[in-house]
Amino acid sequence: MNASLPLSSELSTGWPDGERPAIALVGAGRVAQALAIALERCGVAVAAIGSRRSALGPGWPESCPQPICPQAAVDAAALVLLTVPDDHIAACAEALHWRPGQAVVHCSGATEVAALAGAARAGAATGGFHPLQIFSDPLRAADRLAGSTVAIEAEAGSALERTLQTLARVLGLRPIVLPPGMRARYHVAAGYAASFLLPVLAEAAGLWKTFGVDEAEALAALLPLARGTLDAVEGRGLAGAVSGPIARGDDGVVGAHLAALAAIGPAAGDFYRRLARPQVALAHEAGRLDAAAVARLRARLE
Repeated sequence: MNASLPLSSELSTGWPDGERPAIALVGAGRVAQALAIALERCGVAVAAIGSRRSALGPGWPESCPQPICPQAAVDAAALVLLTVPDDHIAACAEALHWRPGQAVVHCSGATEVAALAGAARAGAATGGFHPLQIFSDPLRAADRLAGSTVAIEAEAGSALERTLQTLARVLGLRPIVLPPGMRARYHVAAGYAASFLLPVLAEAAGLWKTFGVDEAEALAALLPLARGTLDAVEGRGLAGAVSGPIARGDDGVVGAHLAALAAIGPAAGDFYRRLARPQVALAHEAGRLDAAAVARLRARLE
């Protein structure tokens, strides 16, 4: 099959000698679906989809080809995006047959590019391309990709790095470059800003449940506060967005909070203290608290 199928002329600019690389996806889960939707919107066709599925489910672009065996998809493309689960990346790279001049890129945030060693030994260029977005709903993820960040890892100055930078521009993504060995650290930080928000909301909804407000009603009240905080961070930075009694230096209110939580149990107070201490530092950084206020709050939190 032709591995240089005409795609977007912009996408070809990062590839040597003007070659226009055909793109294949290996894996047909939610990340693959979101990327396929986003690529189609940008006028970039997916040449092949490699999967053990017999057919694509609803939500995929009509232009997408039906799944074929992963090896056939690899053979059809110059650029292969592996969208399989992290635990399968290394095995997939070892099991498939690659060729020199081909590029294989995984879309994992946490797994090192070294997991693609099987492809590298065969002469393929290897790298990482991780869009920093939530993919639980592929259609909404595709809507949100433009303006999101993508973590790129490839040999500096290589044709693959130029191609991935171009692919990021086509998709409207903001690229950052990851050095080798930093993917787990990068992914932990991304988790803090994503699903690690859920335990905080769960704790808040749980407290409201103690006085008779159910989860749905609590979230309806609390989510606008959370969105307001994120908007403030976007406009004023982390330190500038701190609000509430800690930002005001009101250690009396903080003491009342701790007394109320102590009535529930020690775990509730410990959770509060872990979240409150970094806020003291942020409020001090923003110039909201002087040294005396910082000392009072830290003493109260101890």
